Amino acid sequence: MKLFKSPSFYLVFAILVGIETIIANLEGLTNIHFISKPLLVVSLLFYFINKSKHLSNSIRKRTVFALIFSLIGDILLLFVFKSKAFFIAGLVAFLMAHIMYCLVFLKHRNKSKKPYGFMAILIVYALGLFWFLKSGLNGLLIPVMLYMLVLLTMATFAFLRKRGVNTLSYNLVLLGALTFIISDSLLALNKFYTPVPLADFSIMFTYALAQLLIVIGLLRIKPS
Repeated sequence: MKLFKSPSFYLVFAILVGIETIIANLEGLTNIHFISKPLLVVSLLFYFINKSKHLSNSIRKRTVFALIFSLIGDILLLFVFKSKAFFIAGLVAFLMAHIMYCLVFLKHRNKSKKPYGFMAILIVYALGLFWFLKSGLNGLLIPVMLYMLVLLTMATFAFLRKRGVNTLSYNLVLLGALTFIISDSLLALNKFYTPVPLADFSIMFTYALAQLLIVIGLLRIKPS
């Protein structure tokens, strides 16, 4: 099975990522963010709806909800310059998106697989990250910790999926979940610790890649 079945979509998505990560950060063009950032998930949403007819209704609906919550989160985070409340609301939206992804991944849980080693690695990583963030979080410590817990749970559930649903699907979804952790880690370090070099590019590129990998990974599930 070929990975890239819809080259036209990937081309459009690559252009949107380029607009958001490069053009929108040029002086005088920053307002493009208000269009280009939401369009990333909108394009994935319509692509998934169009290509997912072979999937079960529960997987389709939960994935659609995950993308919708992600879209809401993207829009809310565009207005963080107005109030910290937009950041909290965006965090909640993405938390809901990860919960939806968790429910999707649990549909193909491999009950014989043990996650303890994988979880230990994630916990060590999270503790190391919070070591750098703790002094800058202030009143956001609990919300960010809760969000991180759900994010790591999502990655763990991706790890626990059955390879039998399709090895390519398994690998893409797991890689997408791990890339999501990288993206959110860069965002957290840039916001709460110290400016990350090329932050606008690296955060959005890894975020777009994470969502794309998860979506195409789910689309590669074998028809039941």
